[in-house]
Amino acid sequence: MKKILMASAVATALLFTGCSIKEEVAMLDDDSFKEVCVINNPKVREGFHDALATAIQEKGYAVKNLPEGSSLTECKVTTTYTASWLWDGAAYMSYAKITVHEDGKEAGHALYDASGPNMNASKYINADKKVRELVDQLVHLKK
Repeated sequence: MKKILMASAVATALLFTGCSIKEEVAMLDDDSFKEVCVINNPKVREGFHDALATAIQEKGYAVKNLPEGSSLTECKVTTTYTASWLWDGAAYMSYAKITVHEDGKEAGHALYDASGPNMNASKYINADKKVRELVDQLVHLKK
């Protein structure tokens, strides 16, 4: 009986912790630039672009918004992004990737991924706050 109760407790714990949320950041090496161009991605939920631009400005950079389809070399430093939301009792940002390009080549990225099977309640995050955290980790300089 004790073995059955122990197995049940372990199974319940695994069910509620679920798979972990993945975060990955490759920081920028160069901070000599003053302006960051952000290419709009209309496939991403409204508000993400503004949260990203605000987070970049809070790090002390000027932001130039570029339309979808703009070249990665239009500016010295260009940022692209993608993000998606899922529904699990409530909508939550399940995936976000911010990529920074310098002279058209990837110079850094930040990834948040809670899209796998996940019973972890920490997936219900404030998306604007998570974007700010990712930018802080990505740029980890200035201010």
